[in-house]
Amino acid sequence: MAAAWFTRSRNIADHFKRNMGFFFRPSPTSTVSSYSSRSRNSPTRLCSWRFESTKAQTLLDSDSDYDSHLLNDDHQGLDFPGGRVMFTSVMQFIPGYPPQRVPCYHVLNNNGQPNMDSNFEQVSKEIGVKMYREMVTLQIMDTIFYEAQRQGRISFYLTSAGEEAIAIASAAALSPHDIVMPQMGRKFLAFLILRYREPGVLLWRGFTLQEFANQCFGNKADYGKGRQMPIHYGSNKLNYFTVSSPIATQLPQAVGAAYSLKMDNRDACVVVYVGDGATSEGDFHASLNFAAVMEAPVVFLCRNNGWAISTPVSQQFRSDGIVVKGPAYGIQSIRVDGNDALAVYSAVHAARQMAVLEQRPILVEALTYRVGHHSTSDDSTKYRPVDEIKNWEMGQNPVNRFRKWVERIGWWNEEDESQLRNSIRKQLLQAIQVAEKMEKPPLADMFTDVYDVPPSILVEQEQQLRETIKRHPQDYPSDVPL
Repeated sequence: MAAAWFTRSRNIADHFKRNMGFFFRPSPTSTVSSYSSRSRNSPTRLCSWRFESTKAQTLLDSDSDYDSHLLNDDHQGLDFPGGRVMFTSVMQFIPGYPPQRVPCYHVLNNNGQPNMDSNFEQVSKEIGVKMYREMVTLQIMDTIFYEAQRQGRISFYLTSAGEEAIAIASAAALSPHDIVMPQMGRKFLAFLILRYREPGVLLWRGFTLQEFANQCFGNKADYGKGRQMPIHYGSNKLNYFTVSSPIATQLPQAVGAAYSLKMDNRDACVVVYVGDGATSEGDFHASLNFAAVMEAPVVFLCRNNGWAISTPVSQQFRSDGIVVKGPAYGIQSIRVDGNDALAVYSAVHAARQMAVLEQRPILVEALTYRVGHHSTSDDSTKYRPVDEIKNWEMGQNPVNRFRKWVERIGWWNEEDESQLRNSIRKQLLQAIQVAEKMEKPPLADMFTDVYDVPPSILVEQEQQLRETIKRHPQDYPSDVPL
């Protein structure tokens, strides 16, 4: 029945806003029809849209006295910039915490069965099987690279354990032409800006296991030329901006990029990924406000895994998670089960459509759990109970849940599972052997690709480094070409 509905429907996003639980305040520009009826090439389009939302143009253009306009009817309400505010004789403070938490959009139960009343975006067999294969690949890749770090073969690693569905399902809901700008830090359908726990997005786009290994080992085939820590991936070919370490700095960049797309009249949006820890940064709040005021077509996708680096959400904020922060800035928002691949796929698909067609920001909060340590530098058992970790690992595993669904509908079986796992493991071990033996980037690469003409101080630093290596060759790696 749901499949038939989606076949007939020409406005999936509108249906999801009504039935998936998008949490928002209506505005004059909240319908697809109002967007499509405007002239896309009008030089005043951006200005007129903003003023239609805030009614500020009416106030600015008025020749009447400000006070008389402001107090049009003081016993009923106040005509204030942004819209009419009604008066009340009751002194009542807005509660700091709602009586009920915002519900979480959910499709598959833990047995891989869709809920009877679920409305979700249908996926084809090709997409569904690929989603599962990539989730398993990511799982195996994390396990082997983590072991490689423990063996001292790479310096650092960070897994996506417990969060595989968010990266893979969201990537599946977007276009292969979308540009990815990861956090830690032309022809488009959208930009994507991610952080370090979304290698699944890059995997979905075709980044090979050999390319992952080259980056982690920092060899001469690494696109970053060995300058970055492991897991700071990047690919110009796949429109994936290189990960950088600082938290939340990618958010204002995402809004600026989204607004530039709007100025260029592109049917495009930005999708930016962020963790719950980054929502405690000022950049998060500035970016939401920036996006709302400018009506920038950007989707904020927050992975709320409960623990940031080591701080529980109960010590980060007193609000009902992240989803309620959107409406405070005038942004339509939804909370989704991040361990439910079908729910994530459907929510991101709808959010992106709304952002592109309605030219507005959307906030998606995906509830999940970081099963692994924050990184190889962390021991999460020092700050959270082992039983809690095991409960989420076994009871809420997103890979197991999605496997049950693809098996239930006849797209997957035990033989497929065995062949996939054996194949991926062999490919990955081979990739690591090749990457480990490959030559490192030359020393000169440390000083290139920033300035067109290197400044004198940079030239001096390179000379000093080379002289130091000559005096103390035993203290420098022999596999780095000079």
